[in-house]
Amino acid sequence: MEKTELKDAFAEFKNLKNIDRPTMMGVLEDVFKTQLAKTYGTSDNFDIIINIDKGDCEIYRNREVVEEVEDPNTQIAIAEVNRDSDEYEIGETYAEKVEMKSFGRRGILNIRQNLQGRIMDIEKANLYNKYIAKIGEIFTGEVYQTWSKEVLILDEDGNELRLPKSEQIPGEHFKKNDTVKAIIKSVEMKNNTTPYIVLSRTSEEFLEKLFEQEVPEIYDGLITIKKVVRIPGERAKVAVESYDERIDPIGACIGVKGARIIGIVRELRNENIDVLQWTNNTQLLIQRALSPAKISSIVPGEDGKIKVYMLPDEVKKGIGKGGCNIKLASMLVGQEIEVWRELPKQDEEEEDVLLSEFENEIDPWIIERLQAIGCDTAKSVLALSPEDIARRADLEDETVAEVLDILRSEFEE
Repeated sequence: MEKTELKDAFAEFKNLKNIDRPTMMGVLEDVFKTQLAKTYGTSDNFDIIINIDKGDCEIYRNREVVEEVEDPNTQIAIAEVNRDSDEYEIGETYAEKVEMKSFGRRGILNIRQNLQGRIMDIEKANLYNKYIAKIGEIFTGEVYQTWSKEVLILDEDGNELRLPKSEQIPGEHFKKNDTVKAIIKSVEMKNNTTPYIVLSRTSEEFLEKLFEQEVPEIYDGLITIKKVVRIPGERAKVAVESYDERIDPIGACIGVKGARIIGIVRELRNENIDVLQWTNNTQLLIQRALSPAKISSIVPGEDGKIKVYMLPDEVKKGIGKGGCNIKLASMLVGQEIEVWRELPKQDEEEEDVLLSEFENEIDPWIIERLQAIGCDTAKSVLALSPEDIARRADLEDETVAEVLDILRSEFEE
């Protein structure tokens, strides 16, 4: 390797690889020592002087001056040293400059390949350490390529980050050069390859970080986000708390005329966001979580489930579209919540029968489906249209028709 080639190699690693000087010096010295050991059997008696700025590398081989050589790698005969003069004496050290060409073509190639390999390893480690420290932070990058299972995004240095389909909000699509905002979810090293950096737009942490960006009171610690639950692309609930009585946590998060929350909603592809005030009172938290539905009563169940009773007109509000409201409320409280239909007072005297009384005629799993949509009595089912029952309880039309026939027969005289 000529000096010009060596200087070019040094410049490449110094300018393009973004590695600090001490690390680079250590790598270069180690690479040359490795090749010296292969060529001469040892590298202990060599001095390596590297000047990265000039692209110079000088290697000196130190051998002891002896009368008779036993080990040519570490010794040199005094007769050979003093061939032209009598400067050295036995026992002194003779330093001889080693020319690069002495390594041979294969040796020079090994030096370059080893150097490139070591630099790549350092780059991988630096990239891994850089992003492992940023897990949980917001990242903004540009889409470089899209596939069916993931999107490839580049950072400002050209490093690759991945947004898997499972971490994308349902229904969203990206194309090349789109700007994407997501949270850094994980960083993995697989088989010593480039770090696999995973982004997410569906995690609760992403929504929490978006609130931190949009609401200064959260960023400053005046308002605390106690818990976030999401059904990505559908609905989310954010429970907040303020330790300063002068600050309205809900109003601060929403902003004047929704100015603060609207940006978050747009970023999440119009995901509905409910902001509610946190409380350690479970029953009060359930009431706030199931809003706008009005609750008649709350009864803790023996099986760990919580039964919430509502008037018929409120049941649909409490359950929400596709059951997402009741599901999010359960996630927020940390216990499964069941919505039960409560008959109005004027109907209490009318005869009605619990669905559980029909277990001999209706399959239990069908009864569970009906109870899940707030229908726990025969009349509460009969009050709904067949189409509504089929859609909400996810039942076949024929099944619904059979169930309705059985329930009607109970009230026929």
